[in-house]
Amino acid sequence: MQANFWNLLTTSVRPTCAKRVVPGLKTAQQRRYASAVDADVVVIGSGPGGYVAAIKAAQLGMKTVCVEKDPTLGGTCLNVGCIPSKSLLNNSHYYHMAHSGDLANRGVIVQNVQLNLEKLMEQKRNVVSALTSGIAGLFKKNKIEWLKGHGKITGKNQVTILKPDGSVGSTVNTKNIIIATGSEVTPFPGIEIDEKQIISSTGALSLTEVPKRLIIIGAGVIGLELGSVWQRLGSKVTAVEFTPTIGGVGIDGEVSQTLQKILTKQGLSFKLGTKVTTAKKQGSEVIVSVEDAKDPTKKEDLGCEVLLVCVGRRPYTANLGLEDMGIERDERGRIPVNNRFQTVVPSIYAIGDCIHGPMLAHKAEDEGIITAEGIAGGAVHIDYNCVPSVIYTHPEVGWVGKTEEDLKKEGIDYKVGKFPFLANSRAKTNLEAEGFVKCLADTKTDKILGVHIIGPAGGELINEAVLAMEYGASAEDVARVCHAHPTCAEALREAHVAAAFGKPINF
Repeated sequence: MQANFWNLLTTSVRPTCAKRVVPGLKTAQQRRYASAVDADVVVIGSGPGGYVAAIKAAQLGMKTVCVEKDPTLGGTCLNVGCIPSKSLLNNSHYYHMAHSGDLANRGVIVQNVQLNLEKLMEQKRNVVSALTSGIAGLFKKNKIEWLKGHGKITGKNQVTILKPDGSVGSTVNTKNIIIATGSEVTPFPGIEIDEKQIISSTGALSLTEVPKRLIIIGAGVIGLELGSVWQRLGSKVTAVEFTPTIGGVGIDGEVSQTLQKILTKQGLSFKLGTKVTTAKKQGSEVIVSVEDAKDPTKKEDLGCEVLLVCVGRRPYTANLGLEDMGIERDERGRIPVNNRFQTVVPSIYAIGDCIHGPMLAHKAEDEGIITAEGIAGGAVHIDYNCVPSVIYTHPEVGWVGKTEEDLKKEGIDYKVGKFPFLANSRAKTNLEAEGFVKCLADTKTDKILGVHIIGPAGGELINEAVLAMEYGASAEDVARVCHAHPTCAEALREAHVAAAFGKPINF
């Protein structure tokens, strides 16, 4: 059943670029409140997918209710994920620049550099509080009712609110239900997380002191970002990864190798192709036993003060009442949906981390918007090949579309255009010239198939490539567009020049 629903989802028809018109609605302010029911839409979960879906539904004139089990809105992303981690990444980089002598190399002499970890954490807490409060303000502005508790589906048009103690609270009758419950940390079998010595990504955002040695299980996006934070602040960081590469699923092989070299030069250590077997606390230490993934006879014990478990995330779909509704989950706990994000029960929808696809906040946001538009009668379309990914290390990594490995596997003839930041005037001026931009284009049609960036502002630059791909641009299309000078974005243009014409101008 999963395969059928996913096929429908990925083969939806792309609408024209004309403005979407929702039948029956003249303006966003014209509200069509439910009559025989309490709401038009109930959204379960207030993460990036949930709160955006709620706002869009309300803007389209639907009476909207959002149910959230946590004390603040925003889900994992705003509270213990994307936002706090970026605060720590940004500010730890400033500390590293001052402490490592990087500022001195630029003529800025700073003496007696010290780390105030509590102040660092306070700034993180302040930005999280401001943004979660901002969502509450948006709910009030758009007249969205926020119900506090765990939402459980008790009918195809009914959601019951469970209180923290498990008792039954209010019940909401609704025309439509959107499940946006997100994901949770995947546990590691046999290793118990106490968020002190053995921590998850949540605990890694709130350590009260810098550990001398930090071991990370997993060298994916989260592991690399949090490892970078604590390495900059003074930890000796070792990432243990079962696969032979870093960066997780979807990263281009050449980019992964380049990133590993750069991070190793910065001070991170990697044990790739290595399996963690056990982890035991011994006083103030954690002893992590590992073995070679291919040769189990090669064993080793590693010691650390803190062990960070970063082996991924899994859909959070516990106690939602899915089974009672006849909604099955796939082998990974995801909820199958069709091309309009409907489950097998037409009035119940699902978006974000709890369905198929990459677990990305912006992917969930887009799904939330178009699901609400679909409920209101609008077109539903998303091109998952145009959903970007970013690793917020330094330098940043951003990519969209196919990798070289994908294209080779699919037997597609492609051409490569590359341009190093070493030849980009702005990157050299900023002393941030590591990395490159790579454009992959169809050999015959010149259509852009994928873009991969490792370098300064890679997470920002990748959005230009996303826009180009969303409009079906060729490499020459981007190559012909005038870019401001001097900017790092010129490297993106030069890579497309190389793909379109065989070689760039400035390299």
